[in-house]
Amino acid sequence: MDFAIAKMSTKGQIVIPRLLREDLSSGEEFLVVKDKGTFVIKRVSDLAKNLKNDFKFANSIDKAWKEYEKGQFKSMTKGDFLEELDKW
Repeated sequence: MDFAIAKMSTKGQIVIPRLLREDLSSGEEFLVVKDKGTFVIKRVSDLAKNLKNDFKFANSIDKAWKEYEKGQFKSMTKGDFLEELDKW
């Protein structure tokens, strides 16, 4: 197991230390999970494809719910709604 210390910038960016990023590519995506005071970072390419799509879907549902709570929702027909769901 390798470890190193990283620091967060004022923009919220965290640099993965060189020692730990030797096998990573620029632009690579990571899933970041926060549970209480613990953060877990997992390479998205290591996740099952369905799991990646599940996270994208959950994120879009969360975004839509927040818009709904702010009164920023859009009305659509049942057919349009089902068509939008079918994109996932």
